[in-house]
Amino acid sequence: MVEQQQRKSQGQEWEDRRRRAGIIAFVAGLVITLAFFAFFPGLPHVIDWGAILVALAVGGLARWVCQSRMAKSASREPEDP
Repeated sequence: MVEQQQRKSQGQEWEDRRRRAGIIAFVAGLVITLAFFAFFPGLPHVIDWGAILVALAVGGLARWVCQSRMAKSASREPEDP
């Protein structure tokens, strides 16, 4: 019974860590993309709706990549007996 509760808590801990990493990846992708559109030489230095939509898409892509890599690395690791 105790082992089962420990497994559940470890699984919940891993899901929490995965969720936090996904949020951090989303925010990082969003901020980096907005900074690119704001400061890259040659661009009009204006954050318009197109730049916001692209930044949201890049943030979503970064979150997806981060969570899929975490899931893949977790599936490779052997579980402790």
